[in-house]
Amino acid sequence: MNYLGHAFLSFGDRDILLGNMIGDHIKGLVALEQYPEGVKKGILLHRKIDGFVDIHPATLRSKILFKEEYGLYAGAIMDTLYDHYLANDPKYFATEEVLLAFSQQVYTQLAENEAHFPLVFAGYYPYMKEHNWLYNYRTVKGMEKSLNGLARRAKYMKPIGKAYEIFIANYYHLNQCYYELIDDLIKFVKTETGGL
Repeated sequence: MNYLGHAFLSFGDRDILLGNMIGDHIKGLVALEQYPEGVKKGILLHRKIDGFVDIHPATLRSKILFKEEYGLYAGAIMDTLYDHYLANDPKYFATEEVLLAFSQQVYTQLAENEAHFPLVFAGYYPYMKEHNWLYNYRTVKGMEKSLNGLARRAKYMKPIGKAYEIFIANYYHLNQCYYELIDDLIKFVKTETGGL
């Protein structure tokens, strides 16, 4: 899961949301200790979510499509693509308006915790909000932009065009992988957080 997935799996808790969104930027236990308790829980939850998704059978199966071309980056590609399928899941985001309202709520909650943004996140958060990354996962064009953004951040990744082609060619297969994952993932997160 990428930003939309981590935001969704915070279940409206402001501090856990921040930790979940900045989790990739906080390395080790020392860095973790500077954050309030709720944010720490969110950072640790982010790590647990990533670990669960990485070894889920649906993810292992979907990553095969990208492995030959992108190697270890296959997982990061799938994390991004899962957000597209979540954004279009009628069970959670029945309409564009529901997703739009959710994304605006996330940006508002994050801004309330701005004092705790790590430098890297603080650098791109205004761009995330202005271009509404969370909402734009919904469209195929938005996914092309998201994959390009991933490629810009990943030092040694091959050009991303092929990943986009694989995504389009295997759209329904990857959607099925998402559906196999999401209920298991939600159950896992609710167990880890005591139900939030």
